Amino acid sequence: MFTFDLLINAVAAGLMLGGFYAAVAIGLSITFGQLDIVNIAHPTFVILGSFVAFVINESFGIDPVLIGVVFMPIFYFLGMGLYQIYYVSFEKTGQESLSGLAFFFGLMFILEVLMILAFGVDYRLVSAAYIGETLHIGPLDLPLRMLIPAVAATLMTIAVVLYMSKTFMGKAIMAVSQDRLALQLMGADPIRVKRIALGIAIATAALAGALLIIIQPVEPSVGRLYIGRIFAIVVLGGMGSISGTFFAAILIGVVESFIATFYGPSWAPAVGFGILLLTLAIRPQGLFGRA
Repeated sequence: MFTFDLLINAVAAGLMLGGFYAAVAIGLSITFGQLDIVNIAHPTFVILGSFVAFVINESFGIDPVLIGVVFMPIFYFLGMGLYQIYYVSFEKTGQESLSGLAFFFGLMFILEVLMILAFGVDYRLVSAAYIGETLHIGPLDLPLRMLIPAVAATLMTIAVVLYMSKTFMGKAIMAVSQDRLALQLMGADPIRVKRIALGIAIATAALAGALLIIIQPVEPSVGRLYIGRIFAIVVLGGMGSISGTFFAAILIGVVESFIATFYGPSWAPAVGFGILLLTLAIRPQGLFGRA
């Protein structure tokens, strides 16, 4: 039954869900949109971040969001090392198109198997004082297990946007796929730029994973559920546009929440991808892509 209270709660839930989607998609927006690297394993790194948060939270009782932030530098260096392997093995020899995709596809399964060997296939969750609590503002109900991840994801997005737009290295990352020669003339090494960019992308997965396990229990293969959705968000927002990715994630989150509330959850993913197809038919470069 359609009521105003139900409507505003559906929109609020969609905004919070979209904020989380942005946290997952922002790393892929950097690798796929700005580096032309199809890192299909990105959601698996998010799940790895979830299990890191689980282990530390279970052992020491530290807040999952704090764990995600603390482990971002470690994931950053992991991403830099990953790019070095990718560059030497595929990009340097000009085989990155198909062989590179196969590399990340294989990496996804290897990480999944390692996590299954370490944690099994049971769902794991974390504990925090705010999980299970709800903020009530009039008719509006805001579950803190959704609100806190949404706020953290928004702050991370703002930080990445500021880094990309205000620093030399951020501008170099945005330019590396557009004009590599001009970038070299500006004194920047494209390989180093890409190494740092992939490091940043994987670092965001650490926090996104910590946010995911706050929202829902996870098991090693859960990341596959997000592959299609986050690629759709990146394309919908405009290839390489971090702010576009954020607003596309919010749009998909609100639409999915609205459809799930009033028509059933099974329709939500289909409608989200329908918006993507409609947008690409009207504006192929995405909502915030360059014309």
